[in-house]
Amino acid sequence: LQERRHLERDLRQAMAERQLELHYQPLANCDNARLLGFEALLRWTHPERGPISPAVFIPLAEECGLIMQLGSWVLRTACQEAATWPADKIVAVNLSPIQFRHADMAKEVLTILDQTGLAANRLELEITEGVLIDDTDRTLETLNALKAAGVRISLDDFGTGYSSLSYLHRFPFDKIKIDRSFIWEMEKNPDSMSIVRAVIALGRSLRITVTAEGVETAEQRDLLIKAGCDYAQGFLFARPLSPEVFEAFVGAPALAA
Repeated sequence: LQERRHLERDLRQAMAERQLELHYQPLANCDNARLLGFEALLRWTHPERGPISPAVFIPLAEECGLIMQLGSWVLRTACQEAATWPADKIVAVNLSPIQFRHADMAKEVLTILDQTGLAANRLELEITEGVLIDDTDRTLETLNALKAAGVRISLDDFGTGYSSLSYLHRFPFDKIKIDRSFIWEMEKNPDSMSIVRAVIALGRSLRITVTAEGVETAEQRDLLIKAGCDYAQGFLFARPLSPEVFEAFVGAPALAA
């Protein structure tokens, strides 16, 4: 309990003193490695403890009531950055289920887009099943409002949790992302490969694009190309890029993979 309180105090201080920063992981076409854009990933380097995993501080922010402030900062910063990129590059931002519990979520997103000057069709919001489980009517209203404005909606970590097919039928998704656990198992587990093929076929039949997460080897990429996967991200293309090295990538038409 003491450790949690200390970390919460340090997180509040990190937000106040701008110790947090965004790194960007490239998103690429599977077949030709054409650079489509970047996913914004929040990073925290503690002055004494060093890097703190998002798997640690994001749940903490949700528990102690900081996630709304933190999520707004991430969204605004990512949109400000993306507005300076070439016009054909998108930015993907993850949203917490807690953010969706607020009725003004769509209004906040659209206000940030207006204030930063980023075109709505260049923003992709990534959500998980946790967003969809509770209060689905309000969630559907929020997603429809964002979709009507041109914002793209992506279902993250598909294949884990409940992965209810009714979500794909009811909610206006533009993209589904296959969880990295299936990608890592493809080469040695036929069942994982079958699941990946099935998700790709499902996406194609529903006119929803599919991204594979966690692509680390050329063999994985080749299997995904053969299966007809649209997009990929992972260490094969690039690790999340810090601000110091990001500028060298943002204008590139394609990635070496």
